[in-house]
Amino acid sequence: MGSPFPSITIEDLSPSIEGGQFPIKRVPGQSVVIEATIFKEGHDAVRALLKWRAKSSHSKSTETENRNSKNQSLWQEIPMKLLENHRFQGSFQVTSVGFTEYTIEAWGDPFDSWLQEVKKKIEAGIEDLHLEAQEGAILIHAAAQRSKDNAEQQELINFAIELEKKSSLYSLKDFLKTERLLFLMHRYPDRSFSTLFEPFQQVRVDRLRAAFGAWYEFFPRSAEGKKESGSNFREALARIDDAKAMGFHVIYFPPIHPIGLTGRKGRNNSLECLPEDPGVPYAIGAVTGGHDSIEPLLGTIEDFQWLIAQVRERNMEVALDFALNCSPDHPYVQQYPEWFYHRPDGSIKYAENPPKKYEDVFPLNFYNTRWKELWKELLGIFLIWAERGVRIFRVDNPHTKPVTFWQWVIAEVQEKYPDVIFLSEAFTHPAMMKKLAKIGFTQSYSYFTWRNTKEELENYFTELTHSEMKEYFRPNLFPNTPDILPFYLQEGGRSAFLIRAALAATLSSIYGIYSGFELCENAALPGKEEYADSEKYQFKERDWNAPGNIKPWITRLNQIRNSNSALQNTHQLQFCHSNNNAIIAYLRSSEDNTNHLLIMVNLDPHQQQAATVEIPLHRLGIPYESPYCVEDLLTGECYEWKGTHNFISLNPLTHPAHIFRVKNL
Repeated sequence: MGSPFPSITIEDLSPSIEGGQFPIKRVPGQSVVIEATIFKEGHDAVRALLKWRAKSSHSKSTETENRNSKNQSLWQEIPMKLLENHRFQGSFQVTSVGFTEYTIEAWGDPFDSWLQEVKKKIEAGIEDLHLEAQEGAILIHAAAQRSKDNAEQQELINFAIELEKKSSLYSLKDFLKTERLLFLMHRYPDRSFSTLFEPFQQVRVDRLRAAFGAWYEFFPRSAEGKKESGSNFREALARIDDAKAMGFHVIYFPPIHPIGLTGRKGRNNSLECLPEDPGVPYAIGAVTGGHDSIEPLLGTIEDFQWLIAQVRERNMEVALDFALNCSPDHPYVQQYPEWFYHRPDGSIKYAENPPKKYEDVFPLNFYNTRWKELWKELLGIFLIWAERGVRIFRVDNPHTKPVTFWQWVIAEVQEKYPDVIFLSEAFTHPAMMKKLAKIGFTQSYSYFTWRNTKEELENYFTELTHSEMKEYFRPNLFPNTPDILPFYLQEGGRSAFLIRAALAATLSSIYGIYSGFELCENAALPGKEEYADSEKYQFKERDWNAPGNIKPWITRLNQIRNSNSALQNTHQLQFCHSNNNAIIAYLRSSEDNTNHLLIMVNLDPHQQQAATVEIPLHRLGIPYESPYCVEDLLTGECYEWKGTHNFISLNPLTHPAHIFRVKNL
């Protein structure tokens, strides 16, 4: 029987996201380190176990499970160690994709308490300990009754009988040091008055690609770079092979669905659309179908599935954009007009983000009277594409739809397909970005796109990697997108692209680029962070091997990422002091501390910069007086350094960054 009342206080458990309302995130093989403050009234010795078990993705523990929640067979468990001030710590590794739940069980241990008391009396020189020996024997006999192993049960009985014969401090002193006795008493403790921490906490365990990967985004219709006509899925394979050669893992397509004709936009978002203009892929829906269909100019479902198979053969995978936009020609408009917003005159309201107008898009109303039907329909769309082989979805503007919808639909999709990854494209206020990550989005876009100075980068990535955000927010760093051409890239030229690629590839284990980045495309609309002649509105003419491209630089960055475990996690990040604000320096380490990279980047795209950088030798395990080798993985050059302060100089045009692998000599 369990305790009729909580006998132990277990509080301040960490990590715990909003009291356990949301799960922390890991991938198989990663550790979960748990701490909690645990104490009891009086002076009794306290013991604690960290317990964990796999569970279904969104089913609650049943009443029977809760009644038997202390049953050892239902949980894996490991003793927690006492740190200081009643703070206990334990850790376990997650192994399988899905949900793992964990908790702490703690109790005042009668035998350990007895042991402490007797040791104090021995130290005080009290000679008559006859009754104390009898008390200890009773505790050992009780442990024998709890034993399920006949041999160990007999061992405990023998220990109890031996203890009953002892009566003085001299006879007890050595007996209490018997390692086998202590082992068996800890193996069969009295947990009848234990306390179980509730609610149980959860870990969402995603597959490895959720935590490490390089994304390459391109419009399949622009795959061949033709000016007057588009490419189809089968013609896009060469672009995928080029991305493969550069070391990317994920091919990300903007929407591939039929594009509407009504209100179709022309070049540069013009209201004047010429017959040859292909339209905006985000204006989804035509007579040929909606979100479950393919734009005819790209091919057929069979062509798409052929391409999926080709990508998989290359050990890559496809991510698909999930944009909940409907053109006026979308089948939903005729079938379910109540799913949309209406003006007083009865017309359906198109999307606006003043001063921008999107006459070619009708937003869905998630609060309409038939919202349940809408939600079920959208779930069905996700499942259709998952059945077709898509296991990654980049979700467009999730912050403009109800958070509860995303929490529900992600859980439903992952219940059937636990390996599905969801990327949140939400460039919005911090509270919403955090909430979307908490409720289920696997990865998140970030503010990296606009963090350019040393102070901005250090402050932001310290928050991402050293606050509670590290437990649930996985930043996917994109230096550009089809919608965003930052001023830094517009003004900095080719070297700015080199710099931002180096930062994106080394500050997070997940990053991506939108095609054209490798060509250093930076022609913008005047005064705006938008591409001139954006391929959202037209076919894009390109020479994919144009002079001045930075494909070799990106390829080398990805090679370094793929061969160094220090860059395959985001959280092991430590900034290093440099005496020049144009030089940012940081240490990236593997989770097992076997791989360390020192990274220095010149943030000034126009001028050579130099700095003295302080190296955290204590973190690297290098004695202060010992020389050590740093190998620049970008060039192959090696340098022998000594001490904590070393000088570097970086030319943004030729060598804007160092990625040093540290080696002891």
